[in-house]
Amino acid sequence: MSIIVFPAIDLKGGQVVRLAEGDMDRATVYGDDPAAQALLFAQAGAQHLHVVDLDGSFVGKAVNGAAVESIVSAFPGHVQLGGGIRNREAVERWFDLGVSRIVIGTAALKDPEFVKAAARDFPGGIVVAVDARDGFVATEGWAEKSDMEVIDLARRFEDAGVASLLFTDVGRDGMLKGCNIDATVSLARACSIPVIASGGVAGISDIRILSLHAQDGIEGVITGRALYDGRLDLKAALAVAAAE
Repeated sequence: MSIIVFPAIDLKGGQVVRLAEGDMDRATVYGDDPAAQALLFAQAGAQHLHVVDLDGSFVGKAVNGAAVESIVSAFPGHVQLGGGIRNREAVERWFDLGVSRIVIGTAALKDPEFVKAAARDFPGGIVVAVDARDGFVATEGWAEKSDMEVIDLARRFEDAGVASLLFTDVGRDGMLKGCNIDATVSLARACSIPVIASGGVAGISDIRILSLHAQDGIEGVITGRALYDGRLDLKAALAVAAAE
C-alpha cells in the first residue's frame, strides 16, 4: 500500500511561511508567490497539496483567500485547504472554487454537528484536524489547549463519514524533530478513520517509516519545512511513498 505525500503551503500575509511550534511570531518566510510554489511542487510530481490560511486560523474566516485561489488555479492536482473554515458558507464557497478537501479543526471541537452535516453532504470532502499539545486537543490556531483528549475527538467522528483525520503534534511542527510516529500510528489503530501524519517531518526516514504503516490506517503525510530547507527531496519522498 502506498501513502500520499502532501507538500505544505502555509500562508501568512499572502506569503509562503513555516511556523515553529505553531507560533505566529516565529514564522520563516520562504516566498511571496504561493502559486509559483504550488507549480514547483506539481513539477516535482506532487498530485496533492496541503494549504493552510494561518491568519484565517486565528480570526475564524478567510484572510489569504486571493492567495488560495491563485494556488487552486495553478495546481493541476488536488488541493486540501484548512484555516478558519468554521461555517457552511465557507465550506461551500471553497468547494465551488475547486478545493478538493476541506480541513476543519476548531469547529470540530466546538461545533461537531456542523462538521458531521458537512461530511454527510460532501462525501469524501471533509478532513478533521486533530491537533495535539501534550495529548490534548489544541484549538484557535493552536493558541488554546482544550481538556479533550485526542482519541476522544477522533471517536466523536467515527461514524460521521469524514474522509480522514489530520493528526499534528504541535510541539514538533516546523521543528524538524521527526514526526511523532508512535502517537500517529496509535491513533490510526484506535479508530476506523484514515489518518494523515503532520508535524516535524525531518527527512526521508519519516516518509519511509510512515509508509510501512499504511496497513494500520496511515493515509498520508504532510511535509513543509524539510522541503523548503532542502532536507527532503520531494521526488524521492514521492517515490518512497509509492514504492512501499
